Amino acid sequence: MSLSRKKLLALGVALITSFGILAAGCGGDTKKDDSKTATASDAIQKIKDRGVLKVGVKVDVPKFGFKDPKTGKIEGFEIDLSKVIAKKILGDENKIDMTGVVAKTRGPLLDSGEIDLCIATFTITDERKQTYNMTTPYYEDPVGFLVKKDSGIKSLKDLNGKNIAVPQGATTRKGVQAAADKAGIQVNFIEFPTYSECKTALAAGRADAYAMDTSNLLGYRDDATELLPDKIAPQLYGAATKKDNKALFDLVEKTFDDMKKSGEMDQLLKKWDLK
Repeated sequence: MSLSRKKLLALGVALITSFGILAAGCGGDTKKDDSKTATASDAIQKIKDRGVLKVGVKVDVPKFGFKDPKTGKIEGFEIDLSKVIAKKILGDENKIDMTGVVAKTRGPLLDSGEIDLCIATFTITDERKQTYNMTTPYYEDPVGFLVKKDSGIKSLKDLNGKNIAVPQGATTRKGVQAAADKAGIQVNFIEFPTYSECKTALAAGRADAYAMDTSNLLGYRDDATELLPDKIAPQLYGAATKKDNKALFDLVEKTFDDMKKSGEMDQLLKKWDLK
């Protein structure tokens, strides 16, 4: 065989080998993409196989998620939203396992996988969006202040030097502090695990005011208390899933978007006197 023919043969072998490697590489990428798609589908299938959607909800926020102490039944706007998602996935709104959460436990329960979804007055923040998938807002609510009628406190400025009860892990404290700084006053914070404990502290005189989202406070207002006219730091509520559960997130996001367009979301808000 001549030298030129040997060179041509070697070149041909090299080209065939290179093409084979390139093809194998492309095939590997396709498998990766298929794997990702399968994983996304598996997230929804896992819920279907289990036969129940696990949702973290509030059980102490009237109109949003509240557990009746007499019947044990949990009802509210966010409970209805959770049922819509359960029906979307499982065909039955009652195939839902609800876990009561507070501001401090929402994240850990999502992280551990004990709940698939959290619909629990979860305020959307840039920091939380780094950790969880959060839907576009389904409700906006400013922070307000609940005080005793006989306290003499009539405005934010009257809270100078006062003790304010706030829930642990909520964004409320940050919003109140910013408002206090802007008003040129100093306030002290007392944190409690639950909303009901914040209200109890106000009633017992351990706190001079209870600061939280206004709709929440309306559920705790009674004959002895009133809301101040000051409204600060609008809170935007969104549903949340773990970052790796994009399939469920996409389904919830689309469902909420469809509900807004059809008017179903407004109907539920009106049902619970939130609009």
